[in-house]
Amino acid sequence: MAGIDNSFQGTGEYVASEQLLAAVNVAITLQKPLLIKGEPGTGKTMLAQAVAKALDKKLVIWNIKSTSKAQEGLYMYDTIQRLYDGQFGEEGVDDIAKYIKLGKLGEAFESDEQVILLIDEIDKADLEFPNDLLWELDQMEFYIHETKRTVKAKHRPIVIITSNAEKELPDAFLRRCIFHYIDFPDKELMEEIVRVHLPNVEENVLKQAFEVFYDIRAMRDVRKKPSTSELIDWINVLQLGGISADEIRKKLPFVGVIVKKDEDLSTVKQKLI
Repeated sequence: MAGIDNSFQGTGEYVASEQLLAAVNVAITLQKPLLIKGEPGTGKTMLAQAVAKALDKKLVIWNIKSTSKAQEGLYMYDTIQRLYDGQFGEEGVDDIAKYIKLGKLGEAFESDEQVILLIDEIDKADLEFPNDLLWELDQMEFYIHETKRTVKAKHRPIVIITSNAEKELPDAFLRRCIFHYIDFPDKELMEEIVRVHLPNVEENVLKQAFEVFYDIRAMRDVRKKPSTSELIDWINVLQLGGISADEIRKKLPFVGVIVKKDEDLSTVKQKLI
């Protein structure tokens, strides 16, 4: 993107559309979190890894679970360890700061250099989770009540947030983000992606695997659509297994690499074989 320093232009290992590159660079320039949505397997997490590599910055990953709370990303006060140390006469028990452990957001704020902070799969947490981070992501600081210390970001991290679009995120949170939806790659872009990972793929094998793969994704009855990463794995194992292009549709070899549900497998075999 012209006129933007420290811009992301992609890497040799990560193929990105022009729209995605622009979204990354706008977020960096405006110093706003980049919210990336898309179905699983479209490279959302790999984007953060690619940005970190391209800009030569440390990547801090905060993996979100269904039980995650925003507080965990800031800091945790280890009262159990302090109590344990007190019982056994350890020195420094009166120093509460010794028992404050920074979370991933705190780690990013305290870094001596700018880092890439990935908040991965934010939609796994409850609906209040994003709202609980509004102040911290806006002001780049948080307060530790136990030590009466404010942790301010030494360098504002580049924040990338991913979502599988499993649930809607609050409007107040969305207003603070730059948003980009990663569409599932068409065949042309997919070929670029596959060839990055499998540069020596045989042309006919690639063509037949693509046809079967996109046919499966087009089936309305298939509940779990195969992803980009699964396609790459499938083509790789087809090559390693010495499977010819003619066998791919006739026998669907190693189909369990791209079809993961019993009912989907029945549907695929019924319609393709």
